[in-house]
Formats: sequence, structure tokens, C-alpha cells
Amino acid sequence: YIDADVEVGADTVIRPGVTIEAGSVIGTGVTIHSGVRLVNATIGDGAVVLDHSLITDSRVGAGASVGPFAHLRGEAHVGPKAKVGNFVELKKTVLGEGSKASHLTYLGDAVIGTNVNIGAGTITCNYDGVRKQQTVIADNAFIGSDSQLIAPVEVGTNAYVGTGTTVRENVPGGALAVSAGRQRTIDDWVAKKGRTKKT
Repeated sequence: YIDADVEVGADTVIRPGVTIEAGSVIGTGVTIHSGVRLVNATIGDGAVVLDHSLITDSRVGAGASVGPFAHLRGEAHVGPKAKVGNFVELKKTVLGEGSKASHLTYLGDAVIGTNVNIGAGTITCNYDGVRKQQTVIADNAFIGSDSQLIAPVEVGTNAYVGTGTTVRENVPGGALAVSAGRQRTIDDWVAKKGRTKKT
């Protein structure tokens, strides 16, 4: 289904079962796969939108990849050659050129620079119970998997956030932030607790 006011550029491929609504603009050489819904969306030249993604009131830059099963809303902006992967949601977020959020991530009220890697399971915790707060991640930063960034907070250029870290304070450029303690291993715990599975 394609609304009458939608613009679609040359050499764009629209697969079966796609819905494009409400003033969307699709560039040239775009591929839109099955099950996608676009509402007031702008898709740049050469971009790919993979199966069952929903994009509303948002922009996707040239050569970017979105999906499958991605959700962009609230004026999200995916930069050129950036990647938004499966089960990733962006709300009122800028994802800079060449940056990647590939798996199972929520990025809300965030400004993310160029060439940033966002690890699987990362969340920007943008709501403090009263108002929305912003997370800023500078160029070339690396955010480890299963991290939570408690807004308002900033991560500097070339900084690293270790896997499983809860970031509550700004991380200077070039620094490493970690919040997890050392792992404890308790030998023979299963036998002592009688938790051995019956065969």
C-alpha cells in the first residue's frame, strides 16, 4: 500500500506486503523488504530497510541499514552508512554516520556520534520519573553489551564502557568505565545445595 503523496525514487525495490504512508519520501536505489511500514519517513539513497521494521516521523540516511524488526520513532535520525539491527528501537535519537546498534537495544533521547559501536542489550535510561533526559555519546566510543546509561550523561570521544556497566557519571574521552565487581566462583555449590538435576 502506497499513499498518493508518497515519493519514490528511481531503481527502488519495494517487496510484497509493504505499507508506505503520509508523505514519506523514498530515495533512489532503496530496497524495502516485506512487512515494513513507513509513516512520514524519509529514506536516503541506497538505504536498506529489512523485514518487519516500523519507521514513523524519522529519517534514514544514504546507505544505511535498518532492521529486521527495528522501530524508529519520534524524529529518530539514522546517519549515512549507519546500522540499526534486529529488535533495536530508536526514539528521538541521532545515530551518527557509520555507527552501529546491531541487536536488542533501546536508544531514547540520545545523540550518538560517528563510528560508535553500541553493544547488544544497551539501554539509555532517559526517563527520571518526571522528565526525559539526554545521553550524549561522542565519536568513536565503544559501549559494551548489556550496559545502561543513566541520563543525563556523556561518554567522551574514544571512550569505552565495559560490558554490563551502569554509567551514572560522565566518562571522559579515552577512558574506560566499569561498574561490575570481580566474579566470585563457589566450588561445588550445586552439590552442596542439592540442586543436581535428576537424569
